[in-house]
Amino acid sequence: METLEAVEILLVEDSDADSELITRALSKGNLLNRIVRVRDGVEALDFVFCTGNFRERMGGNPKLILLDLKMPRLGGIEVLRRLKADPATKAIPVVMLTSSAEERDVVESYNLGVNSYLVKPVDFAAFSAVVAQAGLYWAVMNRIPR
Repeated sequence: METLEAVEILLVEDSDADSELITRALSKGNLLNRIVRVRDGVEALDFVFCTGNFRERMGGNPKLILLDLKMPRLGGIEVLRRLKADPATKAIPVVMLTSSAEERDVVESYNLGVNSYLVKPVDFAAFSAVVAQAGLYWAVMNRIPR
């Protein structure tokens, strides 16, 4: 995927294993349209705001962001806070896709404007179902046939 093109899904995930599972699950649901993966919150903000390594990127905002919560350098809560505070990015649908089921993480995410909060299960079949939920949300929001 060339990162200068328009992106439909931005995957923000530090785990290679989880990233692979998410990508496979999206592919299985025929939702692997233009996806870019970044590995932490700093890269996510650089990508969205076209700064740092992505300062040459063009193509507008992603249509959906799948955001991990616990990441190095900058966590998902802070990324969500910055995205929802900016008028240019606050309308981007964000799905928190994380292993944390802690109530304070869920509450804070919704208070900041997350569109959905999905907990990653350990089992691949269950994991695929969770990712399919995120993909279905995106498809419905964009009225795209699956």
